[in-house]
Amino acid sequence: MAFCVTFLGACAQGKTPELLSPSQYKSLAQKEKGVLVDVRTPDEFASGHLHTALNSDFSGGQFTQEFKDWDKDKTYYLYCASGNRSGKAAQQMRDAGFTKVYNIGGFTSLKEAGLPVNDKK
Repeated sequence: MAFCVTFLGACAQGKTPELLSPSQYKSLAQKEKGVLVDVRTPDEFASGHLHTALNSDFSGGQFTQEFKDWDKDKTYYLYCASGNRSGKAAQQMRDAGFTKVYNIGGFTSLKEAGLPVNDKK
């Protein structure tokens, strides 16, 4: 089942989204382009974020309102500081019928893995 969740999206609603490692994300994103979403607060986002990421604050409620208008046919890669908020956000999306949603973990791990970032200088 782990292969199914990790590489093919949500196979069944109600399953907790599996956390992808940075290398799994890099590999999958090369094959399956998608929307990169940072669900941290605007202040966290402003302090540095992955290049091309959109900010949709999970804790502040922005995410819950915004994702309802997103295209359910697209692929989404979500991250936060540790993978906790992005996991909860991914679950909300899956429960709403999104099938290609991935939790890619925490910003620091992604940055350390060499993914391009926009850092506050």
